[in-house]
Amino acid sequence: MIRKITIFFLGLLLFIPVNAFAASEKKISIDMQYLVVSPAEDGSTNMMNMVNYTNPSNEEYKGDGKSEAVLKVSLPEGAKDLNFLDNKIAIKQSSQGFITTDPFPANQTLVLPYSYRMPKGKEINFKFDYPVQVMQVLVPEGMGSVEFKGVQFTNQGQFKFEDQKYVGYSVEGIKVNQSFTMIYNKDKQPKANAAATANAETEKGKTGNVTHSAPPFHNPGHLRMWAQSPLHRFNPHVLLIILLVIIFAGISYYGYFKRKDRLEAERIGSDKEEQAFKHLMAKQKVIMDKILELEETHGNGEMSEEDYLAKLQAYKQHLVQVKLNLRKFVE
Repeated sequence: MIRKITIFFLGLLLFIPVNAFAASEKKISIDMQYLVVSPAEDGSTNMMNMVNYTNPSNEEYKGDGKSEAVLKVSLPEGAKDLNFLDNKIAIKQSSQGFITTDPFPANQTLVLPYSYRMPKGKEINFKFDYPVQVMQVLVPEGMGSVEFKGVQFTNQGQFKFEDQKYVGYSVEGIKVNQSFTMIYNKDKQPKANAAATANAETEKGKTGNVTHSAPPFHNPGHLRMWAQSPLHRFNPHVLLIILLVIIFAGISYYGYFKRKDRLEAERIGSDKEEQAFKHLMAKQKVIMDKILELEETHGNGEMSEEDYLAKLQAYKQHLVQVKLNLRKFVE
């Protein structure tokens, strides 16, 4: 279990148990999809994705057998400038988006990090090839807001990471081939009380009175979802550390490769710089694995509270140093 969780947090946070499906295509599911939405310089919309796929079966998955495709990823109509951020995964572009071609190992998870752009002012129509347990949309503060049509969603309010604040939105329980629309408006900022209002309406009749002064990430809906998740025995604040590191890693990858493309266009790219960046990313992965192993050891009662806190603090300090070094590549 810890191996699956470790691999997953290289990509994103798992909240809900994976279900088993009968048909071969439905064996694959998406545990969590993170989407960071922001405006591009030319007025188009940047769509940065980190998506966690799970193969819960005991058999290697090779696709539906009708083509070379293993995983199929459909992009919204009008998507352009696809950029895949992991060169270790074999992909091919298709008319609907892209596919992976390597077999998907049994009882494993796979993170696909990719980005694309949408034309300015165009509604973004999503349609998924696999069931999605949670889709989390993040918009940097001051860069607009999103609205959804054809699906229920939750406005989770603001949270801060490093010097940047984000507004979070979540959509849960997306079915295969279900479609809905997201509208991004870079000039329309979310209302300050939007999260409190949305949460109050969502919880009405289920949890009784909901205080509007409760922190956005501790509202009854989130507490209930955490209590029902397979990770409820873990310290949620430790997992939040991992989550925020993942978001930063994704932004680092995007910023670095965007900057690298610009340098190559000017013929001043540097192999040493790329090696240093990859080394830092690998070091960050090792530290994250150690934190998750530490959490499991402590959860099993195999470590004293004093040793646990001391080691956790040391790992956190290492993460901070690695993140500071990574920022040099994207600023």
